[in-house]
Amino acid sequence: MAHGFLSYSTDQAFLLPPDPRDWLSADHLAYQVIDIVGELDTSRYFASYGKDGRGAAPYSPLMMVGLLLYAWTRKLYSSRKIAALCRDDLGGRVVCGGCFPDHRTVNSFRMRHQGALNALFKQSVDLCREAGMVGLVEAALDGTKIEASASRRKAMSYSRMVDEEARVQAEIDGYFKRAAEEDAAEDALFGPDGSGLPASGEIERRQNRLAKIRAAKAAIEAEAKAAADTRRRERAETEAAYEAKGRKPCGPPPKIDETPKPTAQRSFTDPECRIMKAANGSYIQAYNAQAVVDGKFQVIVACSLSWQAADVPHLPEMLDQTITNVGVPNRILADPGYFSEENYAVAEARGVQALIPPDRQRHGTPNSPCSPATPEEEADMDFTERMRRRISTAEGRTAYAKRKGIVEPVFGQTKGCAGHPGYLGFLRRGFEKCSAEWLWVCASHNILKYIRYKTAKAGGTLVVAPKRANRNECSANRIQFALEGV
Repeated sequence: MAHGFLSYSTDQAFLLPPDPRDWLSADHLAYQVIDIVGELDTSRYFASYGKDGRGAAPYSPLMMVGLLLYAWTRKLYSSRKIAALCRDDLGGRVVCGGCFPDHRTVNSFRMRHQGALNALFKQSVDLCREAGMVGLVEAALDGTKIEASASRRKAMSYSRMVDEEARVQAEIDGYFKRAAEEDAAEDALFGPDGSGLPASGEIERRQNRLAKIRAAKAAIEAEAKAAADTRRRERAETEAAYEAKGRKPCGPPPKIDETPKPTAQRSFTDPECRIMKAANGSYIQAYNAQAVVDGKFQVIVACSLSWQAADVPHLPEMLDQTITNVGVPNRILADPGYFSEENYAVAEARGVQALIPPDRQRHGTPNSPCSPATPEEEADMDFTERMRRRISTAEGRTAYAKRKGIVEPVFGQTKGCAGHPGYLGFLRRGFEKCSAEWLWVCASHNILKYIRYKTAKAGGTLVVAPKRANRNECSANRIQFALEGV
């Protein structure tokens, strides 16, 4: 006998339960986000609105903040995709409470309240700290290169700018010369008052390109001059310190050149990003995103963005931000990219033990620990040798081995891996806007950790809406964001 099947019809009408709480399970992410918004300080959002009652009524800031947090915890950052959640996703409908803001409204809210939204990161750290998720035993610092919304093809080196400036200027001069010759010929043909052929736009196009090249060239020259002024000031301070001791600096003074390096580059699309080497060895237009992660629950306790590719200058700032946000950690762990005597001195002055090896160890290096150096042995070593010996002891290796399990998974969760969606690159342009995006990414990471911690503590299981099928949709966000003109 043939099997019977349940009835199926795409035209079948049905009604959703009248109570939104019946649409989703009690542990769904949407309800968790609504509860989180109730715990946040939202006074800054309301303070920016007038109290005279004029104009159309705006959407509630509570609803808009909830919608953004719900989208960010699901790795959605494009305003068009966020607006689509209000209609196409049951969780989004619950968070919005029946409101349907379009993508322009979402983007306008982000631009208007960027300062308040940036403060979400500090609030997320406070939530995690008050919940006992910050241990302050080990904190790991690392940086990752995040691709900017700019192409390498739209960047140019200083040496090429010099050549292009001369070439484009020669083309413009040639056009003006030909234009004068054509004017004389047309005057003879049509008369002084006769109209000839319309003027070509080639001159204007080349003039615009020349202006962009000159602006980028001037910016590189200004940076080189500022760097030279900094080196002169440091040299003067060094000489003054030696004179105070009745001594003279060793060797001739260093040559300080204000001329930019020929290889110095600048992007015409996002002038504030820089060409950096990515983890896979390729070179991309990017920013250097820094983060300090606490070892207890992988909470990001400090973050910042920089256009400097090197990691070593960022440790003092990140350590100070960590102390301000959560307190003094017992130990700071960082990879060899942060190694310097100055960074060790900064950590020691703040009462933090720093473990930063001077060398990178290859996989398969023999794991035989060294014995701690005696005071007499340390007296005969330079600073690098002393730190190398300390890291190589059994205690130093055990402590430093925790670094990769603290901070690197956070970057993996943020960027996505194994087919899961993630934050693949900045969607906006300019250092200020990209810095805000990085703060939002770190805040959503902490909030999702906080939600999962509270849910697990209550004996429940967090339900998150299905993830997207592939990473291509992540990169499509960038195209949609560019269409919004922000």
